[in-house]
Amino acid sequence: MKTTSRWALGIAVLAAGAAAVIWALNVQGEADVRATAAFAPTDSLIARGAYLARAGNCMACHTARGGASYAGGLGIPTPFGTVFTSNLTPDANTGIGSWSPAHFWRAMHNGRSKSGRLLYPAFPYTSYTQVTREDSDAIFAYLRSQPAVNQPNRPHALDFPFSSQAALAVWRALYFKPGVFQPNTSRDAEWNRGAYLVNGLGHCSACHSPRDALGGSRQSLALAGGLIPMQNWYAPSLTSAHEAGVADWDRERIVQLLQTGVAPGASVSGPMAEVVLRSTQHLTAQDLGAMANYLKALPGASAPLEKIAAPGPASPSLDTVKTAKLYEQHCAQCHGAQGEGIAHAYPPLAGNRAVTMDATDNLVQMVLNGGFAPATKGNPRPFGMPPFVLVLDDSEVAGLISHIRSSWGNQAGAVTPLEVTRARSNQAH
Repeated sequence: MKTTSRWALGIAVLAAGAAAVIWALNVQGEADVRATAAFAPTDSLIARGAYLARAGNCMACHTARGGASYAGGLGIPTPFGTVFTSNLTPDANTGIGSWSPAHFWRAMHNGRSKSGRLLYPAFPYTSYTQVTREDSDAIFAYLRSQPAVNQPNRPHALDFPFSSQAALAVWRALYFKPGVFQPNTSRDAEWNRGAYLVNGLGHCSACHSPRDALGGSRQSLALAGGLIPMQNWYAPSLTSAHEAGVADWDRERIVQLLQTGVAPGASVSGPMAEVVLRSTQHLTAQDLGAMANYLKALPGASAPLEKIAAPGPASPSLDTVKTAKLYEQHCAQCHGAQGEGIAHAYPPLAGNRAVTMDATDNLVQMVLNGGFAPATKGNPRPFGMPPFVLVLDDSEVAGLISHIRSSWGNQAGAVTPLEVTRARSNQAH
């Protein structure tokens, strides 16, 4: 066969292949259009989707400050740059108005957009992959019922090579495997419902798990606690009795904390306050009870608290008289002279795991910036803590926290002024 004939044959084969691909894409596109047009959800499906969207806290990320609900545009800072959330309203040009239920399911389950483009895991599809197709369709029905907003999606501002699809493909190969939730047949229905909510829609591991230098988290360390990137808040371990394990809590106490933001001897603050405000306070008592059931049974959560050896000198430069005076001036009125707290108002500091756990990031954040528990239906007027960022210098903040961590039976190490300085610097950026 002549060379020119071979080239002609090769070109013909390629042309035929391309035509077949185009034909298949056109057929699929027509099928998607038909599926989208035929999607006519009932009122009950939309209502169910609204509830599930609350459980997933979708609005918190997909609504920019001052923007329309679900219209996207919120910048999520990461160590690799800023990811901007997408428009989930049913606008045909800039939102999901041209999507079918299958497109939405692919995003939830596989982390791919309508076009097949890989999505960044700031959208927690590593957890949402466990969501069932039925629940995905319900959430899609609810989003399609919202007012359409024409707001183009903002391009991400990520550093190279993290901005490339190739790098994202490598990340997914290391850290992501699609898989719908599979009930554990050795557990009852309530435990399984709790596991589904915590690990799937609730995506609790997105914050409560450690991440490596590439931003990935291993399943073996799920819910073991971790620093929330760029926020400088530590999400405590839900598997450790030294941090936030609740195996020894009454079920009702866990439900109360998730429903109102406060419970005897405990309250939520920082990012968790927003989760309670926007999400968990709206869940049914049955679902909150299921989550409590699951959290109480987490491996490691029931490990007994070991007696911690008394620490050495807190700091060579720590002036215990001065730090005690700082506590008396700024803290004792609310938290008590002996760190006993005030019931239904201010949590005790003596014996408080949030005070004595190894990670001190949250303590520094609270002293510098203050904070409130969320204003919920069950606790509409929460008591709060004022900020001391302009009142105390770094040495005073470090000394005050060190005093609290080593008084009234607390036996935890000191906080250094450098740790406080770093926290201030991070806030400035």
